[in-house]
Amino acid sequence: MNFLQAILLAIVEGITEFLPISSTGHLVLTAEILKIPQTDFVKSFEIIIQLGAICAVIFLYWRMILKNVSLWKKLLIAFLPTAVIGLTLYKAVKDILLGNPTITLIALFFGGIVLIILEYIYREKDHHAKTVNDITLKQAFFIGLFQSISIVPGVSRAAATILGGLFMGAKRQAAVEFSFLLAIPTMLAASGLDLLKTHTSFTSNELVLLIIGFVGSFFVALLAVKFLLQFIQNHTFIPFGIYRIILAIVFWLVIIPK
Repeated sequence: MNFLQAILLAIVEGITEFLPISSTGHLVLTAEILKIPQTDFVKSFEIIIQLGAICAVIFLYWRMILKNVSLWKKLLIAFLPTAVIGLTLYKAVKDILLGNPTITLIALFFGGIVLIILEYIYREKDHHAKTVNDITLKQAFFIGLFQSISIVPGVSRAAATILGGLFMGAKRQAAVEFSFLLAIPTMLAASGLDLLKTHTSFTSNELVLLIIGFVGSFFVALLAVKFLLQFIQNHTFIPFGIYRIILAIVFWLVIIPK
């Protein structure tokens, strides 16, 4: 991997981390286009640069995070299912699932269909949780169960948690913001686990690439978060579902070897 490739991957990560279109899936597909071999470092890079995007959320929501202890209880409860599954299946996810374009495209395609179907079913009601503070501990736990599905590349952590929030009775903005905030413990844990497993294998050049990826994804994610919050005021998630389906089909025809 060279510096330009690291910058491009950082931009892709920053744009896609909080949109329901799968950042991991886009990173896998971008690496495929750029002909970047799926080495252990590249897989670690794709995980660790997500920290930059997570720091963007911390930067935007730090007041809420510091002042709201009850919110952290909900986030930790929601994080538990992914923590258990992630620790149990870490090696399988990294060795088998991560970097597999076929699995990624299948997940992108069917995830898009699910997004569209849910939008036709979902009806926002007055009693639904209006803010993240209104989400109950029970709702938080089930949103966390939805998030655990996203260990499969292409599913999208954002899509899984947003859909989980809507399904459990949260309004759009509450579901989206809870998804943003739940990313903090989830991705900190995922990146921390990967660092513990692989920190001794990074060369000085690889550390520079990681820094480039981190900084790049941070600034791009700031813009992506603000975009999504504005977008959902007047739009549904159907465009994201259509995008996922089209992307999956195009990449399947062009990239997957016959």
